[in-house]
Amino acid sequence: MDMADITRRFFLRHLRGEPTTFVRHTVRGRVRHEGVGQSFWYRPLTAVLSEVPVDDRELPLLFHARTADFADVTVQATVTYRLSDPGLAAERLDFAIDPQRGEWRGQPLDQVATLLAELAQQPALDLLSRLPLTGSSRSVAERGDGALTAGIAPVRSALAAALADDPRLVETGVTVVSSRVVAIRPEPDLERALQTPTREAVQQEADRATYARRAVAVEQERAIAENELQSRIELARREQQLVEQKGANDRRVAELDSAAKLVASQGSLERSRLAAETERAKDSARADGVRAVGLASAETEVARLGAYREMPAEVLYAIALEKLAANPPQIGELTITPDVLTKLIGRFSS
Repeated sequence: MDMADITRRFFLRHLRGEPTTFVRHTVRGRVRHEGVGQSFWYRPLTAVLSEVPVDDRELPLLFHARTADFADVTVQATVTYRLSDPGLAAERLDFAIDPQRGEWRGQPLDQVATLLAELAQQPALDLLSRLPLTGSSRSVAERGDGALTAGIAPVRSALAAALADDPRLVETGVTVVSSRVVAIRPEPDLERALQTPTREAVQQEADRATYARRAVAVEQERAIAENELQSRIELARREQQLVEQKGANDRRVAELDSAAKLVASQGSLERSRLAAETERAKDSARADGVRAVGLASAETEVARLGAYREMPAEVLYAIALEKLAANPPQIGELTITPDVLTKLIGRFSS
């Protein structure tokens, strides 16, 4: 606790209290000032001062106990208390402070802590001495009231009952607000030994979870591999279908190409045949025409020759000379004898 706030002024002193402290100022056995949050002047040579805290305080407890099966355990608890009657507490315990420096002359809170620790330990020791450590016996195990399994609640109840109605606390002005048992723990070696089955069970459960996870992973990998295999098979099947379809398409293209070439060749042959027939027809027509013209010319020539046959020789000579004169041949030299000329003149005169 902090020291009281005391101010010096010559031979006087001034004390300023706090909202959570009870102060009593006594001079020659008579109370001059008393209460919470007091502030006053006093003479240090004649003043008797007491300062009592009235706020809630936490007292941690740690003590050893022995169970029914002679196992040592450590009990960790916390007690919350309050000096509900500070005037009575100032009379029963030494809460006097030095009027010059404001410090407690003794250790009153240590006395309160010792009293609470003694009162709290006794019921806890009595209760734990009747409980086994883990409830190893069948009846105790069925009830589940071992010191480690269900000892915290009974010990807390025993502490609360013991500290609530203790006459020494009432006479001292101390009120227990609450009591809590934090933990009941065995010795470290024994605790490790007790934790071993649990650790093994937890490890086995973890191993089973690991194996199950691995099995699931293996199953998933198998499913993935199977899916990949099925995908490859399907891809190969589709590739085979594609190859077969491509071959069929190529054969179809070749067949269509061959058919087209056949049709083209047949068309070309047909055109050639038609052209040949047309040419033969034209040749036949030309031959017929030539033949007809030849026949007509022959008939004309025959008729003309027949007409010439009935003509006299002199007329024929005259016609021959006429044609010769119309189409005279190229003659380099012409020799006319008197005999020829005489014959011609004689014939023309006749």
